[in-house]
Amino acid sequence: MSKLQPARGTRDIYGKEARNMAAVVDTFRRVATSYGFEDIATPIFEFTEVYKRPLGEASDIVSKEMYTFEDRGGEDVTLRPEFTAGICRAFISNGMQQNLPCRFMSHGPAFRYERPQKGRYRQFHQINAELLGQDSPEADVDIIAMAWRILQELGLGDKVILHLNTLGDKESRLAYRTALVAYFENHKAQLSEDSLRRLDTNPLRILDSKDEADKLIVAGAPLMSDCLNEASQTFFTAVKNGLEAVGVPYLHDERLVRGMDYYTHTAFEFVTTELGAQGTVLAGGRYDGLIEQLGGPATAGVGWAGGIERLAMLSEAGAEPKRPVIIMPMGEAAVLKAFEIAEELRGIGATVTADRSGNLKKRLNRANKANAHLAVIIGDDEIDQQVVMLKDLDDGTQRSVAFTELTSTLKATL
Repeated sequence: MSKLQPARGTRDIYGKEARNMAAVVDTFRRVATSYGFEDIATPIFEFTEVYKRPLGEASDIVSKEMYTFEDRGGEDVTLRPEFTAGICRAFISNGMQQNLPCRFMSHGPAFRYERPQKGRYRQFHQINAELLGQDSPEADVDIIAMAWRILQELGLGDKVILHLNTLGDKESRLAYRTALVAYFENHKAQLSEDSLRRLDTNPLRILDSKDEADKLIVAGAPLMSDCLNEASQTFFTAVKNGLEAVGVPYLHDERLVRGMDYYTHTAFEFVTTELGAQGTVLAGGRYDGLIEQLGGPATAGVGWAGGIERLAMLSEAGAEPKRPVIIMPMGEAAVLKAFEIAEELRGIGATVTADRSGNLKKRLNRANKANAHLAVIIGDDEIDQQVVMLKDLDDGTQRSVAFTELTSTLKATL
């Protein structure tokens, strides 16, 4: 029988990696809470229409990457490829428009069928923040500042740079789309097959093409700034002024775009050069047209998502686990007392395990391999005397400690 392995693009997460990823989530939740964000948990799969409608049939996510299947009831469902659409669906389903603004934080796995790469898997994990019901540039500043604070507290302030751009309002975006189509029509013979398809469906996506020939053509394409009306320029200036006021450094990246029509105004990405080709660790923008496109009321929205794996690889913020205390009951009578002592010690914050098999020498060897710093040894004589033998596994010393004094004695060592 062949050795069992996880499916391609997935892996088991444990040890240091699991601790680093947990530290990312803990930092995210602590900071987001300080900005007034509250938890939301949506299903890990939705009716396929929830993702297909906003992302579009022609998008790579829908056409190539979604895990879509028919369940046993004949329903067409999809594992979530991203968080925003599901949260907006929840906003509509639960009538949350009566309680604006809504500040939601969430985290967990998402799924895309793509070629596995460093920091990118078919099952991956994200932290996610959405601010619904505020159409002001101040909301954009608020949510970007929160992301920056999270990155700083993960120790990444000098490892990432914020790329910032504006997509303008609907009027500006339409003007830009028209300018792009006119430009790319003159270069159709040189465009890749994917870009030719996008020219008819979503020309802004051509700007993201990875094809080398496309990149040469894109280099000469019109810029969004050439098509901005006064209202869009005013909005973007307010965002930049706000970021400068709160001390968030940024790079105005005029080639940063979002392909979907519901995106407006601010687009941003925090980028690093320390993970190879997978440089974006957190990205987001304003999507004022999304909830309406899903069938809900016209509602402003801005948000972002960050890759937990990539952030964990960069920060390695997870603390080493506490060195455990190992309880070693020697004999059946000592086992029950060991249970009692273990619970008392856990109550003061100690990490406690018990080793109940083998002779004392073998148990001490195992305790050393587990990086334990103390062994609590209990035998029949200790029970009679109401004491334990407390052994320091670093220096080898041991002493007798009364049952009644063990908790206070160990508390000083934690």
